[in-house]
Amino acid sequence: MPQLPLSDDFRSIVLENTPLIDVRAPVEFEKGAFPGAVNLPLMTDEERHLVGIKYKEEGNAEAVKLGHRLVGGDVKEARIAAWRAFIEANPNAKLYCFRGGQRSQIAQQWIHESGLDIVRLKGGYKAFRNYLMEETERSTEHFSPLILGGRTGSGKTILLQEIANAVDLEGLANHRGSSFGRKITPQPTAINFENALAYDLIQKLDKGFKHLVFEDEGKSVGRLYLPKRLWEHLAPAPLVILDTPDEERVAITVDEYVTQAQQMYQKAFGEKGLELWAEDIRAAMARIQKRLGGVRYQEVGRLFEEALSKQKSGSAVSVYDDWAAYLLKEYYDPMYDYQIEKNSGRIVFKGSADAVREYLSQYR
Repeated sequence: MPQLPLSDDFRSIVLENTPLIDVRAPVEFEKGAFPGAVNLPLMTDEERHLVGIKYKEEGNAEAVKLGHRLVGGDVKEARIAAWRAFIEANPNAKLYCFRGGQRSQIAQQWIHESGLDIVRLKGGYKAFRNYLMEETERSTEHFSPLILGGRTGSGKTILLQEIANAVDLEGLANHRGSSFGRKITPQPTAINFENALAYDLIQKLDKGFKHLVFEDEGKSVGRLYLPKRLWEHLAPAPLVILDTPDEERVAITVDEYVTQAQQMYQKAFGEKGLELWAEDIRAAMARIQKRLGGVRYQEVGRLFEEALSKQKSGSAVSVYDDWAAYLLKEYYDPMYDYQIEKNSGRIVFKGSADAVREYLSQYR
C-alpha cells in the first residue's frame, strides 16, 4: 500500500479555512465538528452500530470484514463519488475520522484508488480538537481584552461588527445575548461553539492584534458558556461604555427584535411567520415574569398585544416603540445599571458610537 499524505499542520487549516471531509458517522458529527467540515461518512449510524457490536463480540478483524460487506458494491461507489465531488470542488480539502485511524485510512485509500489524493489529518478529530482547546487557553497570554458595554439597544453588536479586532461572541453563539435573543435556527453545540471561537482567536492573533474587543456578555451567551480560562481573562478587563440616547435605543431594539426577527420568521414559515414570532415573544416575556413582577408583566404584555393588533391592521412596526421603551426601562435598564455600578471601577471610557470607535482605534 502506498504511503498516502498525512498532516498535523492544524494551524494552517485554521488560517486558510481549509474545507474538511468528516467521515465519522452522522451521530458523531452532530455532537461537534469543525468550521468548514462536511459530513460524508464512511458508514451510516446503523452500519457503525452493527460493526461496533461485531467488534465487541468477535474482535477487530471480523468487524473490518463486516464493514467491507456493508460498505461494498454500489454503496461503496456512491460514497467514493461523494468524496470525489467534494474534492474536485475543493482541491485543498483534507480528511479526518475520530482518531485518524481505520475509517479515514480506508476512505483515503479508496479515494486514491479512484484517481485522486487527499491529505488525512494525523490523529484525526481528537488531535485537532485538542489543538484548538489548547490554543484557546494559550491565546490569553497573547492579547489584552477590552470589553464593550452599554445598555440594551445601544448598538454594541453593530459597532463590534465594524471593528477588525473584535470577537463577536453573539454571532459565534447564534444568539442575541438576552431573554429575547433566541433565533429560529438553534445555537450550535458547545463543541462547535468552542471550535469556532478557537478559529476566530487564532485568526485574529495571527493578524498581529495585541488587543481584542468583546461585548459585555458574562460567562454565557444563551445556553453556551465561554471556556473557563478565557472567561477569567475577560472578567476583570477594562470596560468601554457605549452611551446611546434612549430614542435611538428604542429604534435599534425594534429593528432587531421586531423588524429583523419578523423577516426571519416570515422567510422560514411564510404566512405563519408573524404569529410564530409573536408566540416566541410571549414565551420570552413569560420567562422574565418573575423578575418583572405581576403589574409590569401585565403592562408589557398589554403593550405588545396592542402593537401586534395594530400591525395586523396595517400599521408600521413603529407601533412597537412603546412596548420596546417599556421593556428597556422596566426590565433591561435596572439590571444593567446594577451590574455597571458593581463594575464602575473598570470603566475606562464612555461615549457615543463615534467617540467609542475613535477610542478603540488606539488599541489594535
